[in-house]
Amino acid sequence: MSAILVLNGPNLNLLGLRQPEIYGHTTLADVEAMCVAHGEAHGHHVTCRQSNHEGALVDAIHAARGTFEGVLLNAGAYTHTSIALHDAIAGTQMPVVELHLSNIHAREPFRHKSMIAPVVIGMICGFGAPGYTLALDALFGHLGVTT
Repeated sequence: MSAILVLNGPNLNLLGLRQPEIYGHTTLADVEAMCVAHGEAHGHHVTCRQSNHEGALVDAIHAARGTFEGVLLNAGAYTHTSIALHDAIAGTQMPVVELHLSNIHAREPFRHKSMIAPVVIGMICGFGAPGYTLALDALFGHLGVTT
């Protein structure tokens, strides 16, 4: 059984309320429950965390090393600005899958650039809440722990 951290960044605590036409009506609690259930169904332990604070996300990535085999990260707006998250991922050498609910490449130009893309193993975007299970499956496959 592998242990996976699902880490959500700023404003994702507002899922279901914030711009549902873009992000959908699914709440963060719903997403977390879906991730935990998907992990359990495939024999893996999934832990979910969320923070609106960049440093807390960096700390969570640092703490994941040695505790989790991989990280699913929806860094929210920090995706496009955070060299600190880039450096945390690179420094820990954790396998990380980048996840976005919306298709960031079909949105405002400032969302087209991901600061973390160069140090993650891959990106899933544009599939809404079901993208989390796609990303988990991709991470399980990368880790060689699919069931």
